[in-house]
Amino acid sequence: MSDFLFKEFDEVSLKQWKQKIQFDLKGLDYNDTLIWNTTEGIDVKPVYHKDELTKTIPNLKTTKGWNVTQHIFVVNEKRSNKNAVDVIERGAEAIIFELTQSKIDFSALLKGIDTSNTTIYFKLQFIDTDVIKSINQLASPTSKIYLQIDPIGNVAKGGKWFENSTVDLEKLTSCIESHGNLKSVLAINSDLYHNAGASIVRQLAYTLAHLNEYFNYLEQHSRASLKNLCVTINTAIGNNYFFELAKLRALRFLFDQLSGAYDIDISCHIISTPGKRNKTLYDYNVNMLRTTTECMSAVLGGADAVSNLPYDTLYHKNNEFGDRIARNQLLILKSESYFDKVENPADGAYFIESISQQLAEKALDVFKKIESAGGFLQQLQEGVIQRKIRESATKQQELFDTEKEVLIGTNTYPNKEDRMKNDLELHPFVKNKPRKTVIEPIIERRLAEKIEQERLANEQ
Repeated sequence: MSDFLFKEFDEVSLKQWKQKIQFDLKGLDYNDTLIWNTTEGIDVKPVYHKDELTKTIPNLKTTKGWNVTQHIFVVNEKRSNKNAVDVIERGAEAIIFELTQSKIDFSALLKGIDTSNTTIYFKLQFIDTDVIKSINQLASPTSKIYLQIDPIGNVAKGGKWFENSTVDLEKLTSCIESHGNLKSVLAINSDLYHNAGASIVRQLAYTLAHLNEYFNYLEQHSRASLKNLCVTINTAIGNNYFFELAKLRALRFLFDQLSGAYDIDISCHIISTPGKRNKTLYDYNVNMLRTTTECMSAVLGGADAVSNLPYDTLYHKNNEFGDRIARNQLLILKSESYFDKVENPADGAYFIESISQQLAEKALDVFKKIESAGGFLQQLQEGVIQRKIRESATKQQELFDTEKEVLIGTNTYPNKEDRMKNDLELHPFVKNKPRKTVIEPIIERRLAEKIEQERLANEQ
């Protein structure tokens, strides 16, 4: 029936489409009127056609099988365990436990949790080989437990290694070699680059260069560590719906290209969270609209796990209501909007195929320049990465300040009666804490901070 239906229509070439568009423009210039350039340096056209699609990014991950994920910051094992058991009963399929200290009773933390059915991520802000042993003792071959250790990400964000580069990388190698039943040990926290203001192209390039530092080190010091290796990549998703979707497709492609260059068969596990860059203190309910579309981009882009950002995360401490709303947004996408039923809804969309390919090509070009200049760590030490991110962030800030980048309720249609001063449980702005570092840290900053500070100061 469908073959018959399509045979009833003549194929229309790209040339015919352009002729029709030019006719309807009634003399206006096609390029000046309908083509716009993004901050990524990509021209967005009014029509995309298979005639001009010479390359496509192969299908590396279906949209089926993504997990509704809950983030839990661990202070007390018993309270965190109670919280985890509760949210699993309420629909969470994976838990991210973020840990700042190694003295944790992991058996108490995982009590009553079936790690064969619920995926567990331990995001560690330290390196401790004894922790690996403790968790390994609790893991079985069927357990879905991932450790996330990223010493390079730590030095990029905080300006310091956990101890020093030699010790950190040696410990990481030891952890990888003794990972046992753990699915993964190595992580790349690329969400830092988004939240600091890097363009999508540079987010991809920095993630690739970041990863390449580990590959280089492991190849030189322990080739065995590259066998059966899985890398988790924490990504942040912005509000450019189709480009963010394409970003994840391009990321998998680039990951596959890099691992292929090392002639190793390793897997990539992507965890996506809405970015903080465009989130606002005032008119905070709009954050729910922003995070919904960002989660949609993550799912359709092929993330393995999606952890939503609560609408009040900027100014409230962790609370049951905010977490429940964030989790329910994902459950609605999965259970009521059926975002886990279609294999790859983006396949065959010439626009998405085109921007995925262009993002990958541009990112690969930046990556090669980083490598030719000494690599990611060298560029971090010289401050080049930080400077490039600041340049990108400044351009975004200028667009926001001139209302070309719109955040409803903040720089456009603000509610002048909105008051927030008495609701602040957390400090929602960049904290300037002078401290001794080995490199200049990459600083996360939101677009709305200056406006919000002015409004808070003027509240009666």
